[in-house]
Amino acid sequence: MTTREEALAYGLSFPDTYQEAPFHDENWQLVRVKGCKKAFLWTYERNGYINLNVKVSPEWRDLWRSTYSSVIAGWHQNKEHWNTIILDGTIPDEDIKRMIAESYDLVSDNPTKRIYEAVRKIPRGQVATYGQIAQLAGDRKMARAVGNALHKNPDPSGIPCYRVVNSKGELAGEFAFGGAWKQAEMLMADGIEVVNGKVDLDKYGMKI
Repeated sequence: MTTREEALAYGLSFPDTYQEAPFHDENWQLVRVKGCKKAFLWTYERNGYINLNVKVSPEWRDLWRSTYSSVIAGWHQNKEHWNTIILDGTIPDEDIKRMIAESYDLVSDNPTKRIYEAVRKIPRGQVATYGQIAQLAGDRKMARAVGNALHKNPDPSGIPCYRVVNSKGELAGEFAFGGAWKQAEMLMADGIEVVNGKVDLDKYGMKI
C-alpha cells in the first residue's frame, strides 16, 4: 500500500464510516466513524510520501515504532496515542491494514472490539462458549457475530480465540486454526483435555 486511494478505500471498508476534508485543504482527507464522528484515519502528503495517522493502544504503540522505521510518533497529534505511518513501500500491506483496523476499533464502540476484549478474559486452562462471549460483549443474541469476529482475528497471539467452543463443548472446523486438530493441540497445550473433538464444559468451562 503506497497511495492515498488505497488507504482511504480500506478505511471506508469498515462499517459506518465516511470520508471528509475538514480543513478546506484537499491534502487532508480523513475517514470518520458515523455517530461519534471521530476520525480514525488521517491521510496527507508530506515530504513526498502519503502519511497516515492512526490511533494506537499503548501496548502496541512502541512495538510498531520499533518494528518499522516508517512508523513514527503521531505528527501533529498526541504522540502517546497516535502513530504516523509513512507509505514508502517498506511496510507490508497486512500490517498497515492491521494498524488501520486497530485504530478503527479504538475510536468506535463496536461489537467486534467488545468481542475481542471478552475473549482476552478467558483464562489459560479454561474455555468459553460463543454464547458466553456474546454475553460478556453485551448481547447474548450475537453469538453468530462472535464466530465472524474470531474468524477475522487480527491478533491470534493476544486474542486466544482457540479457547472458544460451541455450546456442546465442540471445537471449530478442523481447518479454522490452520490445520486439522490445531485447535485441539493449542487447548491441550493449555492443559485442557480434548476427547473426540470436545471439551468437558463442566470441568473446563469458564464461569461468568
